[in-house]
Amino acid sequence: MKLGRVLILGAQGQLGVELQREFADYADVVAMGREGCDLSRPETIPGAIAESEPEIILNAAAYTAVDRAESEPDLANRVNGEAPGVLAEEAKRRNALLVHYSTDYVFDGTKQGTWVESDKTNPLNVYGASKLLGEQNIAASGARHLIFRTSWVYSPHGQNFLRTMLRLGAERDQLRIVDNQFGAPTTALALARATRQVLEHPWSPKHAGIYHMTCGGETSWCGFAKAIFEKSAPPTGKSWPAVTGIPDTEYPTPARRPENSRLSNDRLKRSFGVELPSWRIALEETLGRL
Repeated sequence: MKLGRVLILGAQGQLGVELQREFADYADVVAMGREGCDLSRPETIPGAIAESEPEIILNAAAYTAVDRAESEPDLANRVNGEAPGVLAEEAKRRNALLVHYSTDYVFDGTKQGTWVESDKTNPLNVYGASKLLGEQNIAASGARHLIFRTSWVYSPHGQNFLRTMLRLGAERDQLRIVDNQFGAPTTALALARATRQVLEHPWSPKHAGIYHMTCGGETSWCGFAKAIFEKSAPPTGKSWPAVTGIPDTEYPTPARRPENSRLSNDRLKRSFGVELPSWRIALEETLGRL
């Protein structure tokens, strides 16, 4: 099923690359990086939208430096908060559909079970607050929109936990990894595929809103690291390091992280019949791409 003209923003990022690959055979794709549409300069957005004339906008661009955001709140809010609102206004003007990606960090991590879309938000850091502002600005615009909250995103390329672990694992004999924060590692490959599957459904106004979109299951950062090494061949002549779990109090960072980032994907499955693979299966697929 052809989807018309699709504009992908954040073309060089982890998710942007996979969206281009996934939509290549399903749409007339226009991909823009920062040089074509710089979300840190929201005033450039209307011209970029006018130039591409999209029917669907996939916003994979974001400020994602979680710790640096604590010292750059204005920039984080401009990219993650203000710019999505401008995108939504432009989408509304053209009756285009805006698809935007948000984060588990809009929650404070205090809930015992999995988070659902209607749970009260309470971000612990600037990054989470800036992403929440983006959600609110999109919803207030009245544009046709889908917001997909995801977690712990990684891919075969870019800077992410998987590639960091493989690099550090080749350099060190021991690693100490946080073991009291829980979530679902989610691949950009699985996100892109699920996005395409959602968009193959006929649009209805009842579909607008927020959906959680993560791989299935859960683990800690330490559990994720151990799985990466279990499923990867070590460098020639070397074994992978011993991995020890530690509490986050032993690894302080400028930005606080929620301890429970587990998101329920039930609404996504009920509404569109879309279900992402377990995080372990998705990890194997991603390692196969390296």
